[in-house]
Amino acid sequence: MKKLLFVLPVIATLMCVVGCNKNETYAEQRDRENGAISKFIQDMSIKVISEAEFKKNDSTTDVSKNEYVVINNTGVYMQIVSKGCGEKIKNGEVATVLCRYTEKNLLTDSIISSNNSLLYSSIVDKMSVSNTSGTYTASFVAGQSVMALRYGTSVPGGWLVPFKYIKVGRRMKADDEIARVNLIVPSPQGQSNASANVYPCFYSISFERGL
Repeated sequence: MKKLLFVLPVIATLMCVVGCNKNETYAEQRDRENGAISKFIQDMSIKVISEAEFKKNDSTTDVSKNEYVVINNTGVYMQIVSKGCGEKIKNGEVATVLCRYTEKNLLTDSIISSNNSLLYSSIVDKMSVSNTSGTYTASFVAGQSVMALRYGTSVPGGWLVPFKYIKVGRRMKADDEIARVNLIVPSPQGQSNASANVYPCFYSISFERGL
């Protein structure tokens, strides 16, 4: 029953996207996607800053100003809500990372996936993340991930962008905060359905080190 409830929204989303895309070229689909991103930025009163400004500000985004940095080589817009506690994933390290997330399709303006919902609240998505000389790769752990159940074990490229800037630790003291980010992810950096059907997603994600 859980799988049926999970599959129905996927089918509905695909029918909507495919219906919109069938007479469009890829360039037209990307234009439509970029328009949806621009509209979201405008509607949410997001202040976009450059990577140069981001680095000048110690790789932080001012949440009070609703700042997002656009990462040029990916097209991903990132807001770091909390840099987290503990340490960054070290060069040569493979770390288990636990995630809570909500995923929104910006074309349909609808939430299409989340492990913050009551149905999946018992599942904390688990992924294995490696750092090789500053290049991050990752995969979701099958059977322990809503994202893996829905899209396969490949982690969207957009999800990997924050790891260069955040710490991934565990709460050890009352005032410790785990890393939290908001991301606008264009289809080339998105999950398999977004990439195949050319739609952008907004993610709100927390990252915590697993055992």
